[in-house]
Amino acid sequence: MSLLKRGKRTALAASKSVGLFDIVRKSAWRRRHLTILCYHGVSLVDEHLWNSSYYMSPESFEGRMRLLREGGYSVLPLDEAIAKMREGTLPEGAATLTFDDGMYDFHARVAPVLERFHLPATVYLTTFYSDYNRPVFGVFCSYLLWKGREHGASLRTLLPDAMSVDLNTVAGRMSARTTIDELALRRGFDAQAKDAFTIQLSEALGIDYQPLIRQRVLHVMNGDEVRELAGRGIDFQLHTHRHRVPLDRELFLRELSDNSQRIIDLSRRTPVHFCYPSGVHRPEFLPWLTESGVVSATTCETGLASRDTPPLLLPRIVDGEQLSLLEFEGWLSGPAAFLPRRHRAVPHTAETEPSVE
Repeated sequence: MSLLKRGKRTALAASKSVGLFDIVRKSAWRRRHLTILCYHGVSLVDEHLWNSSYYMSPESFEGRMRLLREGGYSVLPLDEAIAKMREGTLPEGAATLTFDDGMYDFHARVAPVLERFHLPATVYLTTFYSDYNRPVFGVFCSYLLWKGREHGASLRTLLPDAMSVDLNTVAGRMSARTTIDELALRRGFDAQAKDAFTIQLSEALGIDYQPLIRQRVLHVMNGDEVRELAGRGIDFQLHTHRHRVPLDRELFLRELSDNSQRIIDLSRRTPVHFCYPSGVHRPEFLPWLTESGVVSATTCETGLASRDTPPLLLPRIVDGEQLSLLEFEGWLSGPAAFLPRRHRAVPHTAETEPSVE
């Protein structure tokens, strides 16, 4: 743990012990600010052990939701939360829940907990792998490299350029992932070729592939699952079709159009809120989003949102196992916003950044 993080936890613990959490949560300042929470996944198997900033254990996630329900916070649907923030009518301890990508674990692990605690949520859905329902190539390769880290030497045939990589280290796995990405690009892998490669990678690392497929590890929800959850009140919004943000205007608009149409087909609602894939945002994207009818866009910059925040650059709190319950409560109540923090533009490491067809 870094010195900065240790100092922040000490300051938050002291603040909570003297009642500052409750004071700030009930303050006029807090009523002008919205906590937008960001989640990526809740483990089906052991994903939170692979990457604690990307996945949470089911127990940790349920504890967060219980605190939201029982801790005096007002959890609002995204559309309502943003409208009230702009109007200056947010209730006490206002928060909204957002989930990036739309992974299958949302259907299996998250939705039942949300329903039990009566909490609304928005899923920013990337739709390509919803239609082509196989493991998301980039993140799945990273997961396999971690899971088979004791068998790194066996990669020499499959990845000659990575023959000296030590998969027991994060740096080694990141290097192997980079080699895989370069290989896929160089050979022009389409979705089927990527899937075939993950089977070869699993075999090389001594991993039983089929159980992971049956369990839907690192799969996006399929169309039937999206339709079902939309019918149960889950809000689906834009995250691009292929989880990418092209620098070319026409390609960018196509990503939004393809994504929007598929979400309309599945949910029967027109999406108007957007989340930048991997947190990547650039100034030129803003007029393109406006042109597409997008009214809000969330980043992975850390902070609370207010009516003064540009609507297409809304900050969020990226929650995961790396965030303690105390820090989580500090962001919900508000005192954490006054502590120093490092700039965080992108939540994914090279081990976890999705690479979508």
